[in-house]
Amino acid sequence: MKYISTRNNKKTYSFIDAFLNGLAHDGGLYIPKNIPHLSKSTLQRFSQLNYNDLAYEVIKIYTEDTFSKAELKKIIKRSYDNFYSKNVIKFSRVKNFNLVELYHGPTLAFKDIAMQVIGNMYDVILKKNKNRINLVTATSGDTGAAAIDAVKNKKNIRIFVLHPKGKVSVTQRKLMTTVNSKNIFNIAVQGSFDDCQKLVKSMFNDFSFRRLINMSGVNSINWARIVVQIVYYFYSHFRLSEKNKKSVFSVPTGNFGDIYAGYIAYKMGLPISKLIIATNENDLLHKFLKNGVYKPSRVKFSISPSMDIQVASNFERLIASYYKNNSKKISALMDELSRNGSYKIDKSILRRIKNIFYSKSVNIKDTKKIIKSVYNNNHKILDPHSAVGLKALEDYYSNNNMKSENLFCLETAHPGKFKETIYKILKKNPEVPKGINQNLKRKEFYKVLPNNLNKIKDYIQTNRLR
Repeated sequence: MKYISTRNNKKTYSFIDAFLNGLAHDGGLYIPKNIPHLSKSTLQRFSQLNYNDLAYEVIKIYTEDTFSKAELKKIIKRSYDNFYSKNVIKFSRVKNFNLVELYHGPTLAFKDIAMQVIGNMYDVILKKNKNRINLVTATSGDTGAAAIDAVKNKKNIRIFVLHPKGKVSVTQRKLMTTVNSKNIFNIAVQGSFDDCQKLVKSMFNDFSFRRLINMSGVNSINWARIVVQIVYYFYSHFRLSEKNKKSVFSVPTGNFGDIYAGYIAYKMGLPISKLIIATNENDLLHKFLKNGVYKPSRVKFSISPSMDIQVASNFERLIASYYKNNSKKISALMDELSRNGSYKIDKSILRRIKNIFYSKSVNIKDTKKIIKSVYNNNHKILDPHSAVGLKALEDYYSNNNMKSENLFCLETAHPGKFKETIYKILKKNPEVPKGINQNLKRKEFYKVLPNNLNKIKDYIQTNRLR
């Protein structure tokens, strides 16, 4: 399979290129030149597989000959052996809705599902090529912890994680900062997640710095993250969908990576009728679906911090798809965004996007209300992000009454990661797996730095793996 950049459709790349580079050198994001559409017989065969075997089949499509069969199967097994759920994910039910529990990995968030695989992919590729890299990533709370757990103690990797100081939950922070490993560097940036993300993108676009530290990235701009996340859309549909019914997935959305994986599953032939963009009051994408204008504004801090984002980086990939990978058009839109702080797409394109996407913005009051309701009626505790997703799904269901569809809500994080918020709402502490609380009592290791590109680059350069 060949890959291109969203901003240059002429030059092609291998999976290894896309994986190790993270962000393309032209500032664009890597996407497949062509997304394969699976036959009905292939979908039928996939529907019989367990999670690990399904992951192998899906990932193999996009990695091709990068790994041998034995290598890829070993990577997947090693990645999921340390999950709290035997089948990687679990399901539960509230009213008419299926909840997809994606939080049974070592850091209790959906990011573990892809990040563990990526960590082991790095291990194999770097050993083969006798190479070393420095990973630099921004996190709104979950990506950092998942990445750290995935690459801790790996000899050929050093990772620098930027998180917004004081704007992640205590548990989210401690899952990052209590890991005592020589290859882990936590940076608390005095700013927002968007500031952290901007800093990382600036470093990626500084090619001399990028070459100097041999830099790569593991947040959702890395195509491999998307590939691995495609799997649970297929698995959920195959396990719980009734025959001849299409599926609806509601996805708590920040950087657009997770829901974009659902879009790729749809393009591959999975019978999805709607993908719901569930946002908190940072409703950049909800507004976009109304008027076709992508216009970031000031971040509003909320009780669902991983969604406190006003720059949805992966959205560029979706726009590229609807403009048929016209890289000149995408580059022009991104230039317009840089110059004017916004861009507008064609009305015909917006209509097509709305055929598959639906959106809902959920405020803090309604988020708290649904957490209370689900607990009182179902004795289940939702984290604030999953609560936003469920509220959006309820809204879709009540407005469309689609009884002929399978209705899924992705639970993206364990409620125990937001115990302070949950306690204020329910006067109850959510239980977490044994060992997590003990780990969180360990000494924290992190460096507080200002929102200053040069100071952060200096810190990374000083501590990089050489």
